[in-house]
Amino acid sequence: MRSIRAAATGAVTLSLVLAATACGGGSSSGGGSSDSPKTLTYWASNQGASIAVDQQVLQPELDKFQKQTGIKVKLEVVPWSDLLNRILTATTSGQGPDVLNIGNTWSASLQATGALLPWDAKNFAKIGGKDRFVDSALGSTGSAGKDPAAVPLYSMAYALYYNKKIFADAGISKPPATWDELVADGKKIQAKGKSALGAEGSNLSENIHHVFVFAKQHGADFFTSDGKPDFTNPKIVDAVKSYVDLMAKDKVIPTGDAEYAQNQSVSDFAKGKQAMLLWQSAAANLKSQGMSEDAYGIAPVPVISGTPGTGTQVDSMVAGINLAVFKNTHNLDGATKFVKFMTSDDEQKILNKAYSSIPPVKAAQEDAAFSAPATAVLKNTLATSAAALPQVASESQFETTVGTAVKDLFADAAAGRAVTADTVKAALQKAQQQMPAA
Repeated sequence: MRSIRAAATGAVTLSLVLAATACGGGSSSGGGSSDSPKTLTYWASNQGASIAVDQQVLQPELDKFQKQTGIKVKLEVVPWSDLLNRILTATTSGQGPDVLNIGNTWSASLQATGALLPWDAKNFAKIGGKDRFVDSALGSTGSAGKDPAAVPLYSMAYALYYNKKIFADAGISKPPATWDELVADGKKIQAKGKSALGAEGSNLSENIHHVFVFAKQHGADFFTSDGKPDFTNPKIVDAVKSYVDLMAKDKVIPTGDAEYAQNQSVSDFAKGKQAMLLWQSAAANLKSQGMSEDAYGIAPVPVISGTPGTGTQVDSMVAGINLAVFKNTHNLDGATKFVKFMTSDDEQKILNKAYSSIPPVKAAQEDAAFSAPATAVLKNTLATSAAALPQVASESQFETTVGTAVKDLFADAAAGRAVTADTVKAALQKAQQQMPAA
């Protein structure tokens, strides 16, 4: 996942430049060339417990593609801390990969650069048609009313992972369904000498994902209906404070987690140090770290009251990874074939099983493997209670500015400084001032 303040600042700066200039390689009609028909460069995002794990998962599939097509794919797995900056730099220089992974929340921002191949009806037809993909995944592929900037590859949703033994030892019989229940359970867990809930306080993406959900549950949006930032809305302030208060006031998140940014909370959970974890599609990651599926349960993310659903009962963002093609690729035909291969029914089953994610391709999603307990909660969440992050051109700046504001608030909480409605509003006001002018 993404972190590191310097990287975030660079991303904001580059995004502002791109928003103003709409730079990008290739022709305005969305075509590249096929001057290098025998090679492709692919930037994959880090989905596994390590880059080495991703290489082990992906290389056999790339070898399979080469055997089928004669096209060699040069793989680079890019850490989340570097990925957005690498992509933005490539869009300005025109020197990027042929095919790349993008976080689905970035789709509209990267679409605005003009650097990505638009997936119009003609291009979708080359990979089997747009109707192969589920609607929730297509909803995070770019701005409404425009041809998608990318194609869904992996779909994910957040869930509450809980350690069964720690719960039993604390006398807790079922996972919390509301935030009040989570706080109450946390105190019982802490009384037994364990930490309650893991978080990644320095991880900008994680911060955004969670405060987005809290905002939805408070009946608020970070942007107005016409796409303008509304970060200081009182309901937004309350939502952000409620999330940070899990550390600052309720004390269920350890103060040390304010510095976490690279899956440390997942490792703590896998090692039995923390009782609960809010994470997207964590099963494969936990398994790779030696945690048996029998050792934990999976439940929907808590809501304020009632049960998950739409509106104020949203309990996850529509998480996922999209596959994009740079318009200035020198192997347009090969890149299209690669997207078709990676989104084929068979490959969707293989890859999404490996990453414990959900296939965004309808036929693959129907496979029995994606109805198992480890994925059933995620699948149901995506279908009934998840919402897409704002598909606006300034979304990547929103992630970096507000994500950094939340990071700083966690740092205040960890240092014992008061986190009040006023300090939260001031942090969000600073973030809004860093956004590009409408």
